[in-house]
This record gives sequence, C-alpha cells and structure tokens, in this order.
Amino acid sequence: MKYYLKLMRVHHYIKNFLVFTALACSGQLFHPEKLGSGLTAFIAFCMLSSVVYIINDIRDREKDRKHPAKCRRPIAAGRVSVKAAAGLAAVLSVIAVVCNSMVFQVSSTLLLVLYLVLNLAYSFGLKNIPLVDITILVAGFLIRVLYGAIVTEITISNWLYLTVISLAFYFALGKRRNELKYTSAGETRQVLKSYPLNFLDKNMGMCLTLANVFYALWSMDEKTRVFYNNNYLIFTVPLVLLITMKYSLVIEGESDGDPVEVLLHDKVLLVLCVVYFAVMFLILYL
Repeated sequence: MKYYLKLMRVHHYIKNFLVFTALACSGQLFHPEKLGSGLTAFIAFCMLSSVVYIINDIRDREKDRKHPAKCRRPIAAGRVSVKAAAGLAAVLSVIAVVCNSMVFQVSSTLLLVLYLVLNLAYSFGLKNIPLVDITILVAGFLIRVLYGAIVTEITISNWLYLTVISLAFYFALGKRRNELKYTSAGETRQVLKSYPLNFLDKNMGMCLTLANVFYALWSMDEKTRVFYNNNYLIFTVPLVLLITMKYSLVIEGESDGDPVEVLLHDKVLLVLCVVYFAVMFLILYL
C-alpha cells in the first residue's frame, strides 16, 4: 500500500490547499456550504493531480531509473507495475469526476480539463521546451486558486493572483536551477541544456521581488482594507519577507528544489509558515 501512496504523491497534496485560497482570504472559511464545496474541490484536485503524477511516472520510468533520487519512485524501482499504476489512475480519475460533479460548474470543470490537458502535454513533450515547461508548472498553481474561487463562488483580489503567479514562477525556476546544478544536465531532463544558471538566478530574484511587492500591495490596498474593515494585514508583510528569505536560503543550498520537499524538511521554514497562518487567522477571523 505504501508504494501506491508514494506513487500518488500524497505528500504533494499540500499544493492543493491553494484551492482554499479564495475561501480562506474571504473570511468565510467556516461557512458550512462553502467549506463543503471547498473540501470536495480539494479532493477532486488531489485525485486528478495523482493521475497526472502516475501518467508522468509511467512515461518517464526509463529516465527516472538514471536519476539519483527519482530512481526510487515505485514504477522506476519496479515496486509497482505499469498495469497496476494505470488501473490506479483510472480509479482516481473516476473519483475526481464524481467529486467535481458534486460542485459542478462549467467554468470550474473546464479548468480541471485544462489542468489535465496541460500536464499531459507537459509529460508528452512540452517539458522539453524552455520557458513553456515552467509556464505549465505555474499554470498548475494558478488553476488551483481559480478552481477554488469558482467552486466557492468567491472573488479574489488581482493582487493575490499576481502574488501566486510570481511565487509559482520563483518555485519553478528554483526547481530547474537545482536540477541543473546538482544533476547531469540533459541526462535526466533534456530542457536543462537550454537554461544558463545565471538566467535562472536573475529571474528567480526578479520573481521573488515581484511576489513580495504584490503581496504588500494587496495588504495595503484600499479595497482590501475596506473589505476586512481593518488595517492590520500590512503587519504580515515582514513575516512573508522572512518566509521567502528563508526559502531562498534553503533553495540556494543543496536542496533538490522541490517546493514541497523544502517546506516539509525545513523546521524553521515550517514554523514560520505556521506562525504566518496563525496571524492571518487572528486578523481575518478574530
């Protein structure tokens, strides 16, 4: 069972909490109907993201066997057969469809389809085209936020969308940077040959700066202050700066660059994130 859970990348479900971004930031997190819709949407996205991971692992199993870390993935390591993995993907797809039907909206369903199509296209070739590959990774983060906003019928600030996009670009560039730095370029990922290290470093800095600026603009925006009827969100900006600086410190070390792995394996970063969410909860709900 543990190999099937590993194949599903359950620990990566942490990224799917972006589905709750609009709901949490609206101050309506405990609204029963909206929370129920959000949880259903979260499950749907978790199932669909696992399907994408499984298809990608089936497709890349030969290359993964040459990678120092990916060689331990269940399919590459021979722990799960291709046939069993395909069967699991089919079951998860059905669960995703059922969950989505429970909160059905045409626009949100189209977003799920777009997420699946983009990631299949990524697995079958687009991941080898520079900039296109990281744009698809960023689109996955944005689609999660949009999907949650539509399903819960909540409008989210454009500043927050820009914050998510900038951070997602930073994460994607950081992942490519460390793949390039700590693996043989092109041996496990062909597109790495097209990314100079200086290009990745400079654009990571640009995206991280923009993310912090956009977040600060959201926190001090007049519409935001009126909506929450307080001026306290601006005090979360130093926390966000600390979190992004700590993440940057880790990613520029010997990390493999995966955002989830960085977060789950750095206790200081994890504590900073918990403190941030606790402060946000106090400001938005108490």
